Amino acid sequence: MKNSPFNSGKFFKNACLFEAALILVAVVLGWLSSINPFATLHYSETAILYGILGTIPLFLLFLLLEQISTESVATIRRFLLETLGSALHRHHWADLFMLAAIAGISEEILFRGVIQPWMESSWGITAGLIGSNILFGLVHAITPLYTILAVLVGIYLGLSLDYGGDRNLLTPIIIHGLYDFLAFLALMRSYRASLHT
Repeated sequence: MKNSPFNSGKFFKNACLFEAALILVAVVLGWLSSINPFATLHYSETAILYGILGTIPLFLLFLLLEQISTESVATIRRFLLETLGSALHRHHWADLFMLAAIAGISEEILFRGVIQPWMESSWGITAGLIGSNILFGLVHAITPLYTILAVLVGIYLGLSLDYGGDRNLLTPIIIHGLYDFLAFLALMRSYRASLHT
């Protein structure tokens, strides 16, 4: 694998700033739609437990996709290794944890804290869940397959809002952030291994 075309430090800083800026977007959209993005975010040991347990199926899916060699999956893998792998492989695990946490918090506040409730109030719960996560998939559109996977992951995260019967944004935040962290570690490991082959 060739050397990274990215300035690793600049990429990391810009990624953190971009993700953090989504919180501001969520606040503005929340103000425009009269929705408090943080209304359903509260501390709960149950939500934390659901978040940790809810990460397992997503990461198992990630590991399964690592074993599939179809061209559509290989294209996603190459893209992630060439972008995220090459940009993040020199960073410490704590940096990856910080980026994953920022992404989990900001994207969930935007999509599950504002967009999903807004669409639910306009179109109903099911349409709101699906519509908000079609949008989630479109903003993650790398390839057609990746877009579909992102929609399905978004629906999973949207459903996790109501695990245990108590809507809590903390659950999808933990699932999203912890999943991203584990995926970053796996990508970094794969990229480093590719440098020695």
